[in-house]
Amino acid sequence: MSIFPNFLRSLLLTSLLSFIAPLLLIGAGLTGCALIGLVPALQGVGHAGEDLILQFLATFGSGCPLQGFLVIGLAFGLVGALFDTYAAYQHSRWG
Repeated sequence: MSIFPNFLRSLLLTSLLSFIAPLLLIGAGLTGCALIGLVPALQGVGHAGEDLILQFLATFGSGCPLQGFLVIGLAFGLVGALFDTYAAYQHSRWG
């Protein structure tokens, strides 16, 4: 039995989870800033936080926060796939 299908399944799952994790973290930060912005005394802090996150995303997306969002996700997904490939290589080498 070939281990290739197991490797592909592992690679796909690792890439998907590595892609989704930073997107959830950034989304949680934006949601937290939006919720803080609903409190009248903290509106300035919430809006400033949202603006900073969107500027950060726009830096990676050539001026578009959505593209930056996807670029960060794709970069993390690629790094996760490379790490999984390295771990599979090391496992086959020693095990």
